[in-house]
Amino acid sequence: MAGIAVSITPELTLLPSVFGKLGLVTVADLLLHFPLRYEDETRLTPIADVQPGRFVQVQGEIVQRHAVLATRRLDVWLRDESGDLLLRFLHAFPGQAARMAPGVSLRVAGEARVGFSGLEMLHPRWRAVKPGTPLPDGLTPVYPAVAGVTQSALRRQIRLALAQIDWQDTLPEQVLRAHDLPDFFSSVCVLHHPSPETSVQGLQARTHAAWRRIKFDELLAQQLSLRQARAQRQLMGAPRLAARSGLVQRLLDALPFALTSAQRRAWQQIQEDLQQSRPMQRLLQGDVGSGKTVVAALAAAQAIDAGYQVAFMVPTELLAEQHFQKLVHWFAPLQISVGMLSGSLGNKARNKVLEALRLGELALVVGTHALFQREVSFARPGLLVVDEQHRFGVAQRMALRDKGVAPHQLMMSATPIPRTLAMTYYADLDVSVIDALPPARSPVRTRLVDDRRRQQVMDWVRQRAVSGEQVYWVCPLVEESEALQLQTAMDTYAALCLAWPDSAVGLVHGRMRAAEKQAVMADFVADKLRVLVATTVIEVGVDVPNASVMVVEHAERMGLAQLHQLRGRVGRGMRRSECVLLYHEPLSDLARARLKIMFESQDGFHIAREDLRLRGPGEFIGARQSGVPVLRFANPDEDADLMQAVRETAEYLLQYEPGRAQAHIARWYGARQSYAQA
Repeated sequence: MAGIAVSITPELTLLPSVFGKLGLVTVADLLLHFPLRYEDETRLTPIADVQPGRFVQVQGEIVQRHAVLATRRLDVWLRDESGDLLLRFLHAFPGQAARMAPGVSLRVAGEARVGFSGLEMLHPRWRAVKPGTPLPDGLTPVYPAVAGVTQSALRRQIRLALAQIDWQDTLPEQVLRAHDLPDFFSSVCVLHHPSPETSVQGLQARTHAAWRRIKFDELLAQQLSLRQARAQRQLMGAPRLAARSGLVQRLLDALPFALTSAQRRAWQQIQEDLQQSRPMQRLLQGDVGSGKTVVAALAAAQAIDAGYQVAFMVPTELLAEQHFQKLVHWFAPLQISVGMLSGSLGNKARNKVLEALRLGELALVVGTHALFQREVSFARPGLLVVDEQHRFGVAQRMALRDKGVAPHQLMMSATPIPRTLAMTYYADLDVSVIDALPPARSPVRTRLVDDRRRQQVMDWVRQRAVSGEQVYWVCPLVEESEALQLQTAMDTYAALCLAWPDSAVGLVHGRMRAAEKQAVMADFVADKLRVLVATTVIEVGVDVPNASVMVVEHAERMGLAQLHQLRGRVGRGMRRSECVLLYHEPLSDLARARLKIMFESQDGFHIAREDLRLRGPGEFIGARQSGVPVLRFANPDEDADLMQAVRETAEYLLQYEPGRAQAHIARWYGARQSYAQA
């Protein structure tokens, strides 16, 4: 091991199984289980000085006790030299009353409140003490816990581990000096057992130097594991997809529009990757309607021109049908065969597609999760395109990737990722950004409307439909739910049909058979329907230029990314487009903030940054599904100042001290360090 001899064996010592409820398996897991907050039990407060709403610790003698056995209620009066305090226990455990007999001295910690009988504490933490029992010499940590794992058990086990383990630093001294980082083990000790002089505010806000070291190390472990996965993939061979007959140029010449400069830039990056002998692993991100699909089609054309097959994977059958129709429209005139594979496909049609793929007669296949199935095989797989990649789990992407010898992968996302988040979670990927919309896209005006004005909205929508425009009306549920009394798609469809008997109203939702959904969508695309009532199945991929109005029911219950995606279904033609977000009072603070952001901005990158701020990185990125190590302590947005130093340190360790890099990964992830991305 270069540069350092780090023994990680003690850290991997197994804990008692009860700690598994908290995901704590090894001693390293335990010592990285940091407190949520701290309580100051280093001093006693006279009862007369206790203030309601503040956490305090008092000590006194029990002067009276009243127990109601039938209800397990126990009232205890505690007295010190300054006054009396009532302790209330609404669910006393058996034997508790006997241990709280008059004359017993108690040390009690909790938050006081004003009750019917004066100042009282409800369910305080307590223990019997002898006169002269010393106070703790540091702040008391309060850990995340679950039923069966008590605070006392966690504190006892952590004290034991800290006393026994010899945790050497995985970072070289020059890195600590360069980035002004404290020693790792001393930082761990400070967080578990801070002295009374330690700034509680700094600990709680996670701005203390010890927290800075922990966040640095966590971000570093993530960067190392992702970069290691990337390096391992780079060792795998991939076909060089060099164009042979000018198919890409013929596709470009046939398109009825010119690429934007942002599309050309992204395509140039992808084109260069495809010609390498190492597998491309690139994320193509861009706002709704920025033209990612045509860039993916160019990549597919280059792979096909090189003699290889392309798989285009999407999350829903409706989106698969939309992509299939668009790709057929582009490729069929160029004599390129395109097929579709979905779960609803009949056996005869399915077997025909499978045979064509196996024999290499089918150049491009669009599909849903059906592409994962074992019987699907390719003659010469060269490129995998994954649309809305965050909707697929890592195991699913790997299952499709493993059907070929490391095919190139292009992943697309219409949820723009803020730069700091991309640096953190996509360290193993190359990222291309389409940061401009095609000139044909028209701005969409957003309106926030109280649900009590529903009839006015219906009248307005009716006028727009009669004038020749098409309307989406999106509802969050298919049928009435007792838990969520929301306006449902079926109810809305029935109401609109009743109110507008002479208008063509369609309905599409996730419970319909694929053929039914496709038929309704085909009618809407062909302008045979004026209004389409739908659930959020139309959130992505649907492209109907004549649709210029979007109404979203119960918008307060949807996330920013989903609302932005839905709004992106309109504004694709030359008509003035509007999006009406119907909300139902009362609004939570979070819902109000989301609606305000949607009203004020159409910039997908700004909305993504605000979404990150409101939701936090783990939920925003879907990290638990992506296979990326989830951050517990660091926040890529709040701790962006650490990222450059972390990236530099990761590069240094992997190049010059790989032993330290491996020890660092093992410390944070132990045996669970297989994070290779699909």
